[in-house]
Amino acid sequence: MTAHAQVMTRDYELGGRAAAATVAAMIAALFAGSTALTPLYIIYKQVFGFSQITLTLVYAVYVIGNLAALLMLGRVSDVIGRRPMALAGMAVAVVSAVVFLFAENVAWLDIARILSGLGIGVGAGTGTAWLAELLPTDDKSQAATIATSTNFLGLGLGALGAGLLAEYAPWPLRLTFVVYLAMLATVTLLVWRTRETVSRPGKLADVSMRPRLSVPDAIRANFVAPAVTGFGAMALVGFYAALAPSILAQQLQVTNHAEAGALFFELAIVTAATIVATARLSSRATMFAALALMIPTVALIVAAQVFASMTIMIAGTALCGVAAALGYRGGLQVVNEIAPADRRAEVVSAFFICCFCGNALPVIGIGVLSTVAGATAASVAFAGMIVVFSLVALGFGAKYAR
Repeated sequence: MTAHAQVMTRDYELGGRAAAATVAAMIAALFAGSTALTPLYIIYKQVFGFSQITLTLVYAVYVIGNLAALLMLGRVSDVIGRRPMALAGMAVAVVSAVVFLFAENVAWLDIARILSGLGIGVGAGTGTAWLAELLPTDDKSQAATIATSTNFLGLGLGALGAGLLAEYAPWPLRLTFVVYLAMLATVTLLVWRTRETVSRPGKLADVSMRPRLSVPDAIRANFVAPAVTGFGAMALVGFYAALAPSILAQQLQVTNHAEAGALFFELAIVTAATIVATARLSSRATMFAALALMIPTVALIVAAQVFASMTIMIAGTALCGVAAALGYRGGLQVVNEIAPADRRAEVVSAFFICCFCGNALPVIGIGVLSTVAGATAASVAFAGMIVVFSLVALGFGAKYAR
């Protein structure tokens, strides 16, 4: 290779890494919007006067947007290109932030949450594929590691930033989204200038919007363990994102919004770091470790409430971050390994739906139970569910491990 060719190759690789950094920033920015509400839920609850059940429903409707993006729009960027679809996801996120900014009641929050879920589903799915094409390496697992770790990094920064603004700055329900809109505008400009990787983009009319989702008969038994693991991992994340601030305020007597944001930031950073640190572990070992860790994790969460201990809550949060990281990554990797090559996207989509349901459905149940029987009883029920799910997944995983 000539010196000129070497320089051009190096410049191309550097350009690819810079573009990949932009796409990673886009993924982080999108996910930051989903947890900006975490420390603000208590304030919204006071201002709008809604119940704990309503709070959990506001959190859970987010999954509607996620599912719409996954089922109907997952293949669009393969046809029309990565950049147009990424910009569409950013545009939806901007509209969501504007609705939050001017929200006057619970209906506004519901609409904004659904739009947030849609924007994340479109932008993050496109971004993950874009990363794999921009990175100057044939190792596609690197793109998955970057995408998932920046996902959780964005979740943590969104909660921490909103908590700090809510506690130490004026207009907590407005300023948070003004800052977020400025961040979205900056990242959108960078995305607009990032090179396209789909060589011959087509038209939107060429894309079928018909949802297609199933798990082949031959792998259904093998699919149970990773699916339940993903469900449990995201249920733990949903518990913290939706309910941890209420638990801190009502049972641990911690009313500082910055501390509520910092607790979720701890969870997200531990999760992101664990995903990167364990990238070389085998998929099944990772999944089994996650299932084993989920049981002491929920035990610590319940103990923190019973003994009103912030120290135990911090320890439980760290362990939750490790379990969530191992469960999400390990489950996804197992699914990729067992899925037939010609139906991999379909099976992976089924796994993601299990994750989304885990992130939303248990939170609704906890909200109902906490209203009827109290927060501690609801957490005990949640812990029992996680233990049962973990044991079931361990059983299926051990029986069908190959």
